[in-house]
This record gives sequence, structure tokens and C-alpha cells, in this order.
Amino acid sequence: MRRIDTIEPFRVMELLEAAQQLEAAGKSIIHMEIGEPDFPTPIEVISQAQSDLAQRSLSYTASTGLPALQQALSAWYKTEYDVDVAPHRILITPGTSGAFSLIYAVLLEAGESVLLPDPGYPCQRNFIRLAGADPINVPVTADSRYHLNADLIDTYWRPSTQAAVLINPSNPTGTVVDINFIKTLAEACEQHGGTLISDEIYHGLTYGIKAPSALQVSDDVIVVNGFSKRWAMTGWRLGWVVVPEALVEPCRRVMQNIFIAAPTLSQYAGVKALQLNEPLEVMRKAYDERRRYLLAELPKLGFEITVEPEGAFYIYANVAKLTNDSTSFCWDVLKQVGVAITPGADFGVNQPHLHVRFSYATGLQQLKEAVRRLKKYLTAT
Repeated sequence: MRRIDTIEPFRVMELLEAAQQLEAAGKSIIHMEIGEPDFPTPIEVISQAQSDLAQRSLSYTASTGLPALQQALSAWYKTEYDVDVAPHRILITPGTSGAFSLIYAVLLEAGESVLLPDPGYPCQRNFIRLAGADPINVPVTADSRYHLNADLIDTYWRPSTQAAVLINPSNPTGTVVDINFIKTLAEACEQHGGTLISDEIYHGLTYGIKAPSALQVSDDVIVVNGFSKRWAMTGWRLGWVVVPEALVEPCRRVMQNIFIAAPTLSQYAGVKALQLNEPLEVMRKAYDERRRYLLAELPKLGFEITVEPEGAFYIYANVAKLTNDSTSFCWDVLKQVGVAITPGADFGVNQPHLHVRFSYATGLQQLKEAVRRLKKYLTAT
């Protein structure tokens, strides 16, 4: 089989496109499928970009990133997590997708493998396959808060395995693990001669707790983050990856060839974004209000939530009381009552037919209407 034939579709995008077609035909759709903030980019960032667009030269930056942004992120890590990260270890990428593509290109050879939580972010599997390696889906449950734990790493690690992935807070479950949990993961990977990769894109979007960074545990981990979620900058395509010292130079060579550099205007905007706090807290509080509303209402409709989500903007619900085919269920709900939610099939092979993901990156009044429509649908069926 050719490599491209192993690349699965991103099913949530297919559902989004179908929902948009229904909207274009005049149907009212409530979007709870896509993981994109419904808030605009903070006006301070937009104003800075407008000024930069008018006054700066927007030629290429260094492939590894704008030095001012690397320095600002280094200072941000000190303030946010009290860790010292040398600016040159912070590589600026076109979104976190660019970061993962980069590190897998550098870390992996054909036939090697990476451990992934299942359910987990679907594109991870395809990033790994595009590097010629194999994703190993590891079934995770409520017992480990839907994350890989040290025992699972020990059980599923193969001679070919090079890394294990932590997504904290999790997509799709919204669950968060603490620093002691992360420490055991990093130690397990180190004992096997591999690397812990920590996806921290939803940091800052937590409720009642703070998600620790894997950099608080070790300098030998790889940490990926970006501006899309916390700063509501999805279309700016701006992310970063913190790598161990030994990976800086090989990453630089790959970046020079496959990226040239992340968007210059976006990098300047990122410097401004890191100075903000108030608009980010407004967004976080709104997400929390929506989260608490859905946690109260969805179980009344038959959706079982086995572990309360404490981060991101997702709820992963068991639908065994409602259906044994979550994909058909999601498509039928979309067509019948105009509510778009994501089937478990997007997130792996661990009982996908019994799960759906709700995104609450949409307004509270919209969520209330979605609950009303779901109740109507479930009553009718």
C-alpha cells in the first residue's frame, strides 16, 4: 500500500462541510462539531497587525522564527510555569500541525512507531504515517482519565517505538493530568530510550485547575503549543515547538526546506498576543459557563459523561443508551434537527461507535437551543 493510501480523512471536516451546505440551503445549524474558538482574535492583536502591515517589511524571518517572538515565549514560560527555556530551543512553526510534521520528520524513520492515546486527536495518526512510521493506538479509559499512563507505555512500547504522546488537556475528552502523572510518563519514555511529546495547545483553557507543562518535569521532552485556541488565532497559523538542545540543528535544517519560515505578520502579532491577559480570561470564563451548562443538561438526555472535563472546550460522551452507531446518529441529528456533533470514529478505534464529542466553542444561547433540539429528536425517535 502506498503511504498516501493510509491517510484517513479528517471526518469532522466532512461533517462541517455538510453542515455548511445545509446552511447555504437555508437550514439553521448549531455547530458543536468543530474545535475552533467562536471568539474573534483580540482587537489588540488585530490592531498591532494592521500597524505592522503598514509599517514593517514582511520578508522572511529566520527559519526557526522571529527572535523577538522566541524571546517573548521564553519570558512567557518563565512567568507561566517558572521554567527557564533558552529562546533558540523554541522553534516557530506554521501552526501546531507544522510543529508535529516537523518533529516527526526529524524523529522518525520508516518502520518506527509512536504511542498515541485512543481516543485522541485524529491528525496525529496521519502526521506519523506521512513520516513513514506507524501510529500505535493505545486504548485509554476513564481509569487513566483518557490519557496514556506509565503502565500503558510499558505494555505497548515496541523495539521500534520512539515516542509517546500526551495531549493535556485532552482532545476529545477535555481531561487534565497533574505534574506527578506527567513525571511518570517522562520517566517511562526515558527508561525505554524514547521521548515524551506533550501537546499543550489547550493550556490556559482550564477550569478550576491549571495544566502543568511537561517542561516543568524535564528538558528532554518535546512540547508543542500555539496561538489558535487560547488566543483565538486559528487562521493566523502560528505555533511553536520546544525541543531538546540536540534537536535544534536537525530541526533547523528541516524547517529551512519545508517551511522557509512561519508567516512573518503572524509572528509579530504573536509577540503582542503574549502580552494580553484580560481578553483571554473573558473567553475562558465563557467556556466554563458553557461547560457547566452542558455537564448539567446532557446526562438528562441520556448522554453519559464518565469523567468530568476540566480543560479545552469538549465533552466526550457515551451514547450507548441512545444508539450503537454514533456515526449514523450524528449524521441523522444533523439532518433532522440541525445540530452538528462529531462521531467517535474521528478519534480512533476504541469503541468509537459508542461515543460522540460535543464542542462548546459556540454561544450559550446556541447551546441551549441545541439541547432543546436534541431533546425533540430523542423524544421523536
